[in-house]
Amino acid sequence: MKEGKIFFVTSNQHKFSEAERILKAKGINIAHHPERVEEVRAEDCATVAREAAVCAYEKLKKPLFVEDSGLFIDALNGFPGVYSAFAFKRIGNEGLLKLMKGKEEKERSAKFVSCVAFAGEGKVKVFSGECLGSIAEEMKGKEGFGFDPVFIPERSGKTFAQDVELKEKVSHRKMALMKFAKWLKKESRGEK
Repeated sequence: MKEGKIFFVTSNQHKFSEAERILKAKGINIAHHPERVEEVRAEDCATVAREAAVCAYEKLKKPLFVEDSGLFIDALNGFPGVYSAFAFKRIGNEGLLKLMKGKEEKERSAKFVSCVAFAGEGKVKVFSGECLGSIAEEMKGKEGFGFDPVFIPERSGKTFAQDVELKEKVSHRKMALMKFAKWLKKESRGEK
């Protein structure tokens, strides 16, 4: 694959800005394509991302990637999971905290999962990342977006919204994007 701009198809400006910072540090330039992609209903982020990337590529015919992520909470049987964006719009952090009310610390375990799916030139590839942690008892912090004010990564006493630098080091999205960047660099050099 030749080096050049790759489009990140997302309607979420926060996700684009985060991905742009992470990938730029690896020498990869991306362009924002704010098109909304129809998401399939599936039980896992990888399937949702893969199908969205294929659908977007059929429309745009340009090398691109999409990202799907979810917050999976053990005490809620994995909810909101792949429906995280919908759940956030409907109930927000306040509603999530109500669902977690009365849960003991050991019951508050959760993980963020991110899947980056690339589509282009006859290839579709998915890269996953996850960040283990727990759900806070109250919202903390003003930075970030989505469920960042309630998610505390492992080995940290702060939410992602309290410590953006930590988020950019250990987040699920960072892990998936780093795998994507490594693969992309190999592809551009013609390596397998």
